[in-house]
Amino acid sequence: MPQSLARLNVHLIFSTKDRQPLIDDGVRDSLHRYMAVVLQNMKCPPVLINTVEDHAHALFDLARTVSVSQAVEELKTSSSKWIKSQGVGLTAFAWQNGYGAFAVSESNVIAVRRYIEGQREHHRKKTFQEEYREFLIKHQVAFDERYVWD
Repeated sequence: MPQSLARLNVHLIFSTKDRQPLIDDGVRDSLHRYMAVVLQNMKCPPVLINTVEDHAHALFDLARTVSVSQAVEELKTSSSKWIKSQGVGLTAFAWQNGYGAFAVSESNVIAVRRYIEGQREHHRKKTFQEEYREFLIKHQVAFDERYVWD
């Protein structure tokens, strides 16, 4: 086969360091746009990016030549540097060390998109930790609670 083809939808979730509520409306939309550009520059087309005060969700198509860890590292490093430049209260901003990345079948992209769009409403009922735990369980990811949070 002369051509290598792939379509890998990824739902990425990660929080601010210690789940600090640092992402406010003053920076949110610009952060989403910046993160979208970072993904586009890696040839990982963003489908949707949304944040609440203490964490981010990104749905994107993983480029055939980029690993999940490379995409995550570049997205978190670049956006962290960018957000630190956005104001005095953000100079110590940091993302958590870890992340969750979940494969999304093409048939579920619309449902995941709706889920990500509804983050504000969703988090009126659940904390980030509750949400993240549910994702790990739903996707049958083995985890040790002692090492999930930082």
